[in-house]
Amino acid sequence: MTRVFNFSAGPAILPEPVLRQAAAEMLDWNGSGMSVMEMSHRGKEFISIHAQAEADLRELLAIPANYKVLFLQGGGLGQNAFVPMNLLRGRASADFVNTGEWMKKSIKEAKNFCKVNIAASGEAGDFTSVPKFETWKLDPEAAYVHICSNETIGGVEYHWTPDTGKVPLVADMSSNILSRPIDVSQYGLIYAGAQKNMGPSGLTVVIVREDLIGHAMPQTPFVFDYKQQADNDSMYNTPPTYAIYIAGLVFKHIKALGGLQAMEVHNRTKAALLYDYLDSTSFYSNPVAKEDRSLMNVPFKLKNEALDEAFLKGAQARGMLQLKGHRAVGGMRASIYNAMPVEGVQALVAYMKDFEASNG
Repeated sequence: MTRVFNFSAGPAILPEPVLRQAAAEMLDWNGSGMSVMEMSHRGKEFISIHAQAEADLRELLAIPANYKVLFLQGGGLGQNAFVPMNLLRGRASADFVNTGEWMKKSIKEAKNFCKVNIAASGEAGDFTSVPKFETWKLDPEAAYVHICSNETIGGVEYHWTPDTGKVPLVADMSSNILSRPIDVSQYGLIYAGAQKNMGPSGLTVVIVREDLIGHAMPQTPFVFDYKQQADNDSMYNTPPTYAIYIAGLVFKHIKALGGLQAMEVHNRTKAALLYDYLDSTSFYSNPVAKEDRSLMNVPFKLKNEALDEAFLKGAQARGMLQLKGHRAVGGMRASIYNAMPVEGVQALVAYMKDFEASNG
């Protein structure tokens, strides 16, 4: 069997040891005689899987005791509605920092529930940087401040945490959670789709401070109410059981590698390989401000866009897939999440050099 280097933005590459363990346990998990896919979510077997996954995630992120961890469905886009339904708490508005395509979706959804204040925007610079904090116009009466910590499409990432004072900070961390250590206590709520760094699609993790739950809008469906889910250990309805199981294996794998400190070293090494090469040539370009470049998603363009298809075809021939950029921005994009080995980035850079030599 030949494994390709999968640069997909999501669903994305998973650690091979995790896939092998899942394959070995497919028909019989831990002597139960059942696949995890077949288990009752209320049975002792799955309850133990769920509890261990939460414990390992709490350990990895050093999640304080006064935060709830929820394993939900609906994706990051679903949370764009769940957050205002749960966190407005009678307030009329929320602040948003517009850094690109994913924040645009958050803003659009929030307008269905409250007044939206664009506290800062990177639009004037074509979303190639995070707006400087001193330019933010925050409302001290806002229900929360919503950011996207890593814009998967534009390749812009926060490498600092905004201080929003008493107003809770909400972050979509779908594409950079578990890539490096963070201080969870600086956030009121963190949400993340699993399909980048944690597991397969279908699972969304929410980490929310306890004092922010229990205030859902009256019309909020129970299944979308954080308190209902917290009170029922994320099992008010049937959770995405198999996705939780895979995520639990990923958490154990990251712990075995040395935790998030080790992941940060790994990810910075990969990103430096690619960015250093991009900065050394005029054949390719990356538009993002250096201080805001993503460690997870690296967009780049060829100097001659007429060569795009040839570039993609040549990459595929070398076993490198999903390098086409998002339709909103074009060009190329290499997503180099936790599970991407250094060898994958080395192979990409070697190919890019060869392609430049043949076409430059």
